Amino acid sequence: MELSPQIHTEILNLIGSGDRQALREWCVAWHPADLASLLTEMEPADAGKVLDALKPEQYALVLAHLEPENQVEFAALLSNDRLARIISHMDADDRVDFIQLLPEEQREKILHLLAQAEREDIRKLGSYEKGTAGAVMTSEYATLSPDLMVRQALDKLRLEAPDKETIYYAYVIDAQRRLLGLVSLKSLILARPDTRIEDIMYRELITAKVEDDQEEVARKMAKYDLIAIPVTNGNEALVGIVTFDDAQDVAEAEATIDFHRMGGSASLMNTSLREAGIGFLVAKRLPWLLVLVFMNIFSGAGIAYFEDTIAAAVALVFFLPLLIDSGGNAGSQSATLMVRALAVGDVRLKDWLGLLTKEVGVALGIGLCMGAAVSLIGMFRGGPDIAVVVSITMVAVVLVGSLIGMSLPFLLTRLRLDPATASAPLITSLADMAGVIIYFSIATWYLGLQ
Repeated sequence: MELSPQIHTEILNLIGSGDRQALREWCVAWHPADLASLLTEMEPADAGKVLDALKPEQYALVLAHLEPENQVEFAALLSNDRLARIISHMDADDRVDFIQLLPEEQREKILHLLAQAEREDIRKLGSYEKGTAGAVMTSEYATLSPDLMVRQALDKLRLEAPDKETIYYAYVIDAQRRLLGLVSLKSLILARPDTRIEDIMYRELITAKVEDDQEEVARKMAKYDLIAIPVTNGNEALVGIVTFDDAQDVAEAEATIDFHRMGGSASLMNTSLREAGIGFLVAKRLPWLLVLVFMNIFSGAGIAYFEDTIAAAVALVFFLPLLIDSGGNAGSQSATLMVRALAVGDVRLKDWLGLLTKEVGVALGIGLCMGAAVSLIGMFRGGPDIAVVVSITMVAVVLVGSLIGMSLPFLLTRLRLDPATASAPLITSLADMAGVIIYFSIATWYLGLQ
């Protein structure tokens, strides 16, 4: 949220008045997400005064909506005692993520200030490998016994609701915490009070394992339109749930990673461009671009190899950028479609041959249309012979570029690498090198026949 002058003046007046109660009431009127955005636009000292006026439970809600770097910045303004009280009011999964951002020495001090149950829960959730379902799940879920009556279940949920992240689903477990089924709050409300839970619970569950990749879990939740998905361990015991908001965060994070990789800027994934210095950005972006510079030397070598052809028909140079850019653009377009399809599970490795055949047809169709369009320029600029060369080359470079862009993500997936690593700069460079060789080879062949 952008901090308007009116709001800025209003906050500063409240801070200056010293009326903590009025400042707290003003903050409560804001949604925690909006208040978090607003605080990041303020000077750190003023933001700290605003947060200091909040009750621990209010502070916890705002803290959960801040970016990690802001969380650490504001946490540094607090005493360990106040920070521990705030952490105790955070959701279990948010609490774990936040504590892991703190320096190790401070982390241990905070843990010893928390209740034993909270401390054990944090250590348990924090023990799961990063990137797995276990690392993003929460332990704040509702459970019921199969032999309870509906009226007893509703009484139990009514008491537990304030401490649970969601009670729309209640999970039915046995004495060993094995997952038997679930009941929705709607089912409980509609059922007769004397009905047993085991008689109305849904048994065909969609579940995840603690070791499952978090991206796969988010994809499964989207596929089945789940509000939450239960997570079990190797003994089929329920250990947590992944809620929809956490799955959405995972999907956004994975999309950001793929976006940066496809742009060749993966090293900047966790960087704030507003805060980063020029030197830092240069150091992060330069290496990959330098690699591509040296790759493009091969394009220059190809041009040098065909010097005689160029000298014989100088008009060919006019069309060089147009042709090789078309191949690179076609390749980047194909790669984007394939990376997305692989990421969402729309295609698999076994689909490569069928998609290759389809891509040939699509690329030929696009190439022929583009070739026909560029032939008109060729006629005007270099005559019939140049027009033929340019048209044939356009079809060829679009075809080759598309096949490179389409196949590289499959190759990387086959090698167990992220297909998004098939970045646009890499594909463009490969298509450029291929385009130079194709263009001047066709020109040398065709013009040599005339």
